[in-house]
Amino acid sequence: MVSERFPGSLTGSAIPLVFGLVVATMIYAVGHISGAHFNPAVTLAFAVVRHFPKREVLFYWLAQFLGAVAAIGLLSLILPTGQTYGATIPSVFPFQAVIWEMVLSFFLMFVITAVATDTRAVGVMAGAAIGATVTFCAYVGGPVTGASMNPARTLGPALLQGRFDVVWIYFVGPAFGMILAALLYEKIRCDSKTRPAKGCC
Repeated sequence: MVSERFPGSLTGSAIPLVFGLVVATMIYAVGHISGAHFNPAVTLAFAVVRHFPKREVLFYWLAQFLGAVAAIGLLSLILPTGQTYGATIPSVFPFQAVIWEMVLSFFLMFVITAVATDTRAVGVMAGAAIGATVTFCAYVGGPVTGASMNPARTLGPALLQGRFDVVWIYFVGPAFGMILAALLYEKIRCDSKTRPAKGCC
């Protein structure tokens, strides 16, 4: 899993697995404190479907973006100089990249909404389910767009590299994809509060 070309670095095939494991670990570590909101698009989607107080959105966004900037700043100090600093750069046309990020983010948010807001889901498995989804999406979309699915994760490296021409893709795609997923799950949730008199499940 270690690259022979760059000693000490991970191979491309290992990166998605690391992404997923890190996300899963941090969900179990701080989920009970902050709800494990590492992604501004997730926070926005939850606010849209009223699973997160709108008055707190800006505070969470501030923490998420500052955390991303601080993280890339630290990495730039302790790692050898790179060419991209982990920036997410699409290998397809911008419109295609937006669709890719939208679809990847849709699947991720659908799983997040299911395991984090539905009391019928097995809560203890939330971190594992979300981490596995991140890994899968990174394997599929990584070679195409970098599979960011997270505006903060994209902004940090972009600031360091000075590459802002494609940043908008990683704001628009994840935001729309995650809002659509959250809205869809609310429609098909079919719990005791939303079930019609004759039942829908």
